[in-house]
Amino acid sequence: MLSTPQWIAVGTGAALGAAFIGYCIYFDQKRRSDPDFRKKLKERRSRVRQQRQDQDRRRTNPLPNFNDPSQMQAYFLQEVQLGEELLAEGDYENAVEHLSNAVTLCGQPQQLLQILQQSLPPQVFQLLVQRLPATGMRLARAARDAGVGGGGAEEAAMAAALAGEPRLISEDAELE
Repeated sequence: MLSTPQWIAVGTGAALGAAFIGYCIYFDQKRRSDPDFRKKLKERRSRVRQQRQDQDRRRTNPLPNFNDPSQMQAYFLQEVQLGEELLAEGDYENAVEHLSNAVTLCGQPQQLLQILQQSLPPQVFQLLVQRLPATGMRLARAARDAGVGGGGAEEAAMAAALAGEPRLISEDAELE
């Protein structure tokens, strides 16, 4: 059996719990009946939707014209920048995707890989190295579909991609 002080404590706890629940219900009802509530809710949802679309747009960049060195250079720099931004956000998967695009398009991939090896965490760099052959194949296919080179460039890109060498364009096309 509970003594009087224990009954008082239980009663006080129950009363405080009921008061808190009533407080929550009251302010939730007040918030929902506010005329600006729905407008603010729609604005917040559209803002979140816009942010997601911006992130998706950043992650899915269209491939450049492989015949235009200036577009290739701009794409290379953009991929490096996006990779760095995504790394800073902690999105390693998408960062590695963009960095592998940059390494594949780089005229001197070994030097870029050395720099990335020094600056990236080991597990992220390992993921980057693992993803390079698939990225090389994808970009080589895109170059073939775009009609880059007479066939020699296409075959060289395919051979490099199959060998795991991150090179799509020749080293004489300066992209740095």
